[in-house]
Amino acid sequence: MSSRVLAVWCPDWPAVAAAAAADLPATRPVAVLLANRVIACSAPARADGVRRGLRRREAQARCPELHVAQADPERDARLFEPVAAAVDEAAPGVEVLRPGLLVLAARGASRYFGSEEAAAERLVDVVAAAGAECQIGIADELSTAVIAARHAALVPAGEGARFLAPLPIAEIAAEPSLAAADRADLVDLLRRLGLRTVGSFAALSGVDVASRFGADAVRAHRTARGEPERPPSARALPPDLEVEQQCDPPIDRIDAAAFAGRAMAERLHAKLSGAAVACTRLQVSATTGNGEHLTRTWRCAEPLTPEGTADRVRWQLDGWLTGRSGSRPTAGITVLRLEPVEVVAAGALQLGLWGGVGEEDERARRALIRVQGLLGGESVRVGVLSGGRGPAERITLVPLGGELVPESDPTAPWPGRLPEPAPATVLPNIPTVSLEDRAGGAVQVTERGEFSAVPARLRWGSRDWEVQGWAGPWPVDERWWDVSAARAAARAQVLLAESRALLLICEGGRWGVEGIYE
Repeated sequence: MSSRVLAVWCPDWPAVAAAAAADLPATRPVAVLLANRVIACSAPARADGVRRGLRRREAQARCPELHVAQADPERDARLFEPVAAAVDEAAPGVEVLRPGLLVLAARGASRYFGSEEAAAERLVDVVAAAGAECQIGIADELSTAVIAARHAALVPAGEGARFLAPLPIAEIAAEPSLAAADRADLVDLLRRLGLRTVGSFAALSGVDVASRFGADAVRAHRTARGEPERPPSARALPPDLEVEQQCDPPIDRIDAAAFAGRAMAERLHAKLSGAAVACTRLQVSATTGNGEHLTRTWRCAEPLTPEGTADRVRWQLDGWLTGRSGSRPTAGITVLRLEPVEVVAAGALQLGLWGGVGEEDERARRALIRVQGLLGGESVRVGVLSGGRGPAERITLVPLGGELVPESDPTAPWPGRLPEPAPATVLPNIPTVSLEDRAGGAVQVTERGEFSAVPARLRWGSRDWEVQGWAGPWPVDERWWDVSAARAAARAQVLLAESRALLLICEGGRWGVEGIYE
């Protein structure tokens, strides 16, 4: 009999973690948003009609007491580490699929506790003692065990297909850590073909599925039929793939740990590329100055990219360094180690033509990582779309490899925001220009928000252009209630000769160029 899998699933974990971070009671409705849509919500929120996919306003209209939090994978991983540690202490061999979901071999746990039922009951108590609620699923295959955990079911040996058959077809895409990103599109297609249950999909011929759909559909079909999935350690590990770093001084801050983990992820993937393999199970280990040894294994449905590896290392170190006082290291981390536990052929890692993980992207990223190593983590920054009224305010610069979190929500309403299209070039240091009428007099913006005269010429240094058209001005009156932060200005767009268009801003009676249109 094949080794059975035990899955521990903590429902609504992003919402649970957000509530814990905000120190809210369990009865408070909570929703977690990404791109202004609900991606997770607590049971009290669902009782008031909140559902995944709702926009923020609709969710708050249904539940006025709703506490809204933004998606934060680092927060989810940090607060899940005590749960994973508690389960690992009771039944060693834990592998984290994502914060809120972990798996382990059922055989050892059932032998230790006497039976699979006893193991499930004991682990529910262990997770409860760690401050969370969970459901247990046990089955022959990993995907079946995860789906069983969502239904709190212990599936008898050999009965995986029978258990899955009556479930809705959406179950094969319910767990993102075990499916490709486009699995939801597959489910939608199957529904339109009239396949409403997992059993109806399983009834299709494997040859038909392979000839009409992609590789992920073949994996989903094997899951639906309860067939053996990718076996662990199917490929022998090439030698010397692990990477290790001596930390001097010891690491005790999250930013330092994230920087070190990102550099190690690049080194690891350089070795993996040289061996023509990709990692699907990664072990993160740390040793502290007092000799404490910490280890956690992460399992992934798809081969890890350098960014995915860096994320998991950062999440894990965040969980260790900021965990509960009973499980937190008593000294800084002196040794970090990344070791692939399972690898597949490098062809399984799809290369992207645009913004993917192709050779050019890898080479550029490695070069930027080296620049960070020489000049510091803040030396290389990337732009993230943010919220604001002006073009400069709509860009948040974050260090390369950091969490791409904007300072302000770009989807929130911003009355008075600059109309589209946005300028192609935004000038950080606004150069001063002169806007004049036909008589050479200065054009200003009146108290009524209008031009004092018709703009005719614009002078920028030694250049002189005729103004062929304009739009605006648009007054900017921000934070008028705060004298120290109040801002009164006006923006206008002007079209010059040679089809050159500029975004101007008038502040304190002086005009400047804020952006250039192309």
